[in-house]
Amino acid sequence: MTDTAIQTRRREIATEHLLFKLIEYVERQHPGLLDMLDASLDHLGDPADDDSKDDEAVRTVARRMIAGARAETGCTGR
Repeated sequence: MTDTAIQTRRREIATEHLLFKLIEYVERQHPGLLDMLDASLDHLGDPADDDSKDDEAVRTVARRMIAGARAETGCTGR
């Protein structure tokens, strides 16, 4: 793996962790954030313009993140 790929992976892991903790915090302070995020997923897509484009795979990742945040905060959703 190249140094660039390693740095990119590390940034992605760190960013995902910080974002996840931020989402948990905000949901606890302002219930409803996870519902709003969940409702927005129809507008989420993969910006790729080649054969790797997979909008539903991107939405699946987001759904898993939301489900994890729900489990951590005890928020069951709508």
